[in-house]
Amino acid sequence: MKAWRFVNGFGFENLRLTEAPELVPGPGQAIVRVRACSLNFRDLVTAKGGYGRAVKPPLTPLSDGAGEVTAVGEGVTRIKPGDRVCGIFMQRWISGGVDDDKFASALGGALDGMLAEEVCLSADGLVLIPEHLSWEEAATLPCAALTAWNALFRSGSLKPGETVVVQGTGGVSVFALQFAVMAGARVIATSSSDAKLDRVRLMGAVTGINYKSTPEWDKAVRELTGGVGADHVVEVGGAGTLPLSLKAVRRAGHIALIGVLSGPGEIDPRPILLKSIRVQGIYVGSREMFEEMNRAISLARLKPVVDRVFGFHEPVAALQYMESGAHFGKVCIRL
Repeated sequence: MKAWRFVNGFGFENLRLTEAPELVPGPGQAIVRVRACSLNFRDLVTAKGGYGRAVKPPLTPLSDGAGEVTAVGEGVTRIKPGDRVCGIFMQRWISGGVDDDKFASALGGALDGMLAEEVCLSADGLVLIPEHLSWEEAATLPCAALTAWNALFRSGSLKPGETVVVQGTGGVSVFALQFAVMAGARVIATSSSDAKLDRVRLMGAVTGINYKSTPEWDKAVRELTGGVGADHVVEVGGAGTLPLSLKAVRRAGHIALIGVLSGPGEIDPRPILLKSIRVQGIYVGSREMFEEMNRAISLARLKPVVDRVFGFHEPVAALQYMESGAHFGKVCIRL
């Protein structure tokens, strides 16, 4: 059995294809033959050693993957061999809120990830995938899709007719666009690419704002909402964009803080207080949320947007492509 691992440290040069012994499930476990993985910004940070001492090699990377159950251990009844499944991001986050113990069970970080021919996971940490999805499409769900779902429906309690701002066209933002349109919301998208903005309009966004030509895009959002502001902002930029999001959101609005793509910085908390804004950090979600999301995806026949698929022997090329920012939606690896 082959698995990609960071062996002597992090950095692309230390990601090696290794031989591993065949896996045998213990009680409560399942063996999954991985068919596809998808990449997240977190995986790029991990590859570059950006988590410091919190994540250490040797490590098999990537949190997101889909595959087929080939064997189950003693006591496993909720899944069976032949089931098409995804692993959940935090293997011990079944329901309720997150805590330190659940946080310490994340694939591709605290635990070995999915970039292997086979993985052994907790049977409780698996979910069945929607039947209409390909392996690659299903592999996009555990992190980006569930984060967007949690942000809009669990944290945001999104209602039809509300206005949602999504930033950029990466995985979380594109899923947020799809889910918001599915729910009857009004979506305003931002991007530095006019070509990508044309694509989001075709997917149901009411308009797009190029933040390069319109750097004060918060003003455009307020103009588009009659001076009121958006009900929700899916904030993936972090310190670099949060000040504009605080201006763009309405009084008593909701900001789902997801990413830190723009790096660290200082934030003035006064707008949060003066506008009674609710800023909620979102870090993926539970198995309960995942299964709820999958029911909605199945009913709507929603198809994730896969930008490009790389081969199993091309993980560095896949990471470099994602790093370039050229992608629209998700980048996947096929096994």
